[in-house]
Amino acid sequence: MATLSELLRARTVLPDTDVEWLHLLVGDWQLIADLSFADLVLWVRSVDAAWETVAHVRPTTGQLVFVEDQVSRVADPGRVSQLLGDAAANRRIVRARQPSDGPDVTIREEFIPVVRDGHVVAVMTRHTNLWTTRTPSRLEITYLATADALCRMVAGGEFPHAGAPTGGRRGAPRVGDGVLRLDVDGVVTYASPNAVSALHRIGHHGEVVGASLAQIVTDNLRETYLVDEGLALVVTGRQPWRTEVVAGGTAVSMRAIPLTESGQRFGAIVLLRDVGELRRRERELMTKDATIREIHHRVKNNLQSVAALLRLQARRVQEGPAKAALEEAERRVGTIAMVHDQLSQGFDETVDFDPVAERGLRAVVDVAANGADVRAELRGSFGRLRAEDATSLAMIVSELVQNAVEHGLGDRGGLVTVRAERTCDDRGRPMVAVAVEDDGQGIDRARPPGSGLGTQIVQSLVADLQGRITWEPARPHGTKVQFTASLRALD
Repeated sequence: MATLSELLRARTVLPDTDVEWLHLLVGDWQLIADLSFADLVLWVRSVDAAWETVAHVRPTTGQLVFVEDQVSRVADPGRVSQLLGDAAANRRIVRARQPSDGPDVTIREEFIPVVRDGHVVAVMTRHTNLWTTRTPSRLEITYLATADALCRMVAGGEFPHAGAPTGGRRGAPRVGDGVLRLDVDGVVTYASPNAVSALHRIGHHGEVVGASLAQIVTDNLRETYLVDEGLALVVTGRQPWRTEVVAGGTAVSMRAIPLTESGQRFGAIVLLRDVGELRRRERELMTKDATIREIHHRVKNNLQSVAALLRLQARRVQEGPAKAALEEAERRVGTIAMVHDQLSQGFDETVDFDPVAERGLRAVVDVAANGADVRAELRGSFGRLRAEDATSLAMIVSELVQNAVEHGLGDRGGLVTVRAERTCDDRGRPMVAVAVEDDGQGIDRARPPGSGLGTQIVQSLVADLQGRITWEPARPHGTKVQFTASLRALD
């Protein structure tokens, strides 16, 4: 399914400013659909001069009209095209004289021009299911009147509101969460049951209708809570803004949409949502994330302390196998510490492994080169890995690079290349293929792979990752080690 941008680029010659206006409308038209209890469809003139649909939204508050997505539908020449053209040419809302018949449903259709800076950009159609006929409730009457006002604003170029912030935090209120209708002075003229409940939770237990929303909120604020500077704009309905009120042990998200006619504000609607539980869970997650990062930080510090102790012990041992074993143990502990250091900087149990691999590569080469001219390169990308996989891979790559520098290049120096490629196995599960290659003297037939402790560690870790590893001569000379490793899913 093509995106709105792709459809507009492919089928129209609209300038970027008009395309952005349509994006703003589609980003906020769920509000109109929910208040209208109707499907909304967006039509544009294509390069072929035909009317085509580029977006479709269904209501979450009532029965839908179209089961199938209406995007990419072309209007047949006739009644629909004529009504679309009439709405666009005259810049007025047009209602079809007779309801249309759909599959098992009767539909009322309205054609609303989408206007920006005095010209028509597109036409929005509103499709209402008339299958059930009954006396509407006060809630439905208020919602429909508000939806009609918003549609008139669309036709007048006054909606959507360009540059109106909706906030970066989760929990943006919608129609089903609670609706208040305010008059021009900010007095509540209608409150949905959910809106009344939200105000009760912040401490207001009196009448809502007939009261000033600003007064309701102000009376229940506590001095211990920070007050958003945009609060006054929202509770009076003067500006399209979003804020959050913390009171009564909970938090209520509020969003104001001013209602205007010919540029004159005559009221507003305010959407409310109780987000107290959502914010509580977010605080718990933040606390958990901070705790996990602190644990990784402490593990890293402890591992570095262990490495330091091993280093001190190695200095007291004379040259020989014991000293070499202590130095290798120090390097391995330091490799694991690098992974925990990277994990301590993130917010989850995953790590971008490429910086870890690059740091490890430099550290191993600096220690193992022993004065020789050794260069190291990392090509490709390991990508993001789970902590368990990152630790094992760091150990594997460290051991293979150490082996390549010490036994492959020796005192002559040379180049060690690590290549990584993310891929998938036959079942679509993530995996990584890695090759460590040097241009040294090649495989020592007198000391075949698998005889050293480092190689045994590598084989064991590769087996734990359900992978395979091979050693082979490189061309024109040197050694090439290739292994694969199955990875845990990130989610």
